[in-house]
Amino acid sequence: MGSLLSYFFALFLIGGGYYLGSIKVINQGNQAIVERFGKYKKTLQPGLRQVWLVTERIAVEETTREQVLDTEPQQAITKDNISVEVDAVVYWKINNLYKAYYDVEDVKEAIGNLVITTLRSEIGTMDLDQTYSSRSEINKNLSIHLKEAVDSWGVEVTRVEVQGIKPPQTVLDSLEKERAAESMKKAAIYEAEGEREAAIAQAEGTVKSLEMISKALLEKPNSQDVLKYLIATRYVEANEKLGESSNSKIVFMDPKALTEAMTDLMETPELPIKRDGGNGSN
Repeated sequence: MGSLLSYFFALFLIGGGYYLGSIKVINQGNQAIVERFGKYKKTLQPGLRQVWLVTERIAVEETTREQVLDTEPQQAITKDNISVEVDAVVYWKINNLYKAYYDVEDVKEAIGNLVITTLRSEIGTMDLDQTYSSRSEINKNLSIHLKEAVDSWGVEVTRVEVQGIKPPQTVLDSLEKERAAESMKKAAIYEAEGEREAAIAQAEGTVKSLEMISKALLEKPNSQDVLKYLIATRYVEANEKLGESSNSKIVFMDPKALTEAMTDLMETPELPIKRDGGNGSN
């Protein structure tokens, strides 16, 4: 009797161990595929699941959450025959684990190769300048092409972002020189335009000043004294500016000769004074 109880107890332990060993835990956000004798049996959802030992096995357990695939930088040729180095980041997730596991050998590698091929093809339709200004358009076109291609793999591409488009250093140096030359050209144009406007303003001011002085001299009876005063003022201002100059030099002049020069400068013919009075002249 005791041996029989021991036998049943041993069977109980073996059966219990077998049952407990068949219980599997599938984590939240994951799915698993179960095969029986090498053939697909079922897909396990998150939670406690039973997989019979010996006859069944979990072939793969994979996340259904969004994943990130960062491709290695690759060489591509633009429409204007310039070699550039490009790379992209793909955000994707598994919608159908059965297709992702059985319909393609390595879904992640397949997506990476498809991204590289599609990216090269897209870059080949654009000039180098377009690749810089059309980054969002490239991302959009890549997403459309990839979504169509990976649908049969049970995979969804949520978005694609081109990280960088880098031409050779010689091209970068050439572009930098071109931008510098363009900036210098614009600066020269602005400077010339400013000088032209300043010259016009100065000329207009000079003309207006001469008109005012001429009008004042014609209307004043002491016009000769006014003219001498203006000439003397200009002479003094010119000497002050000469003295302030950083490269000015000391010049010794004979005071007598200087006085005579000023006297000759200020002794100008009398200006005719316009007077009203009859048709004749005195």
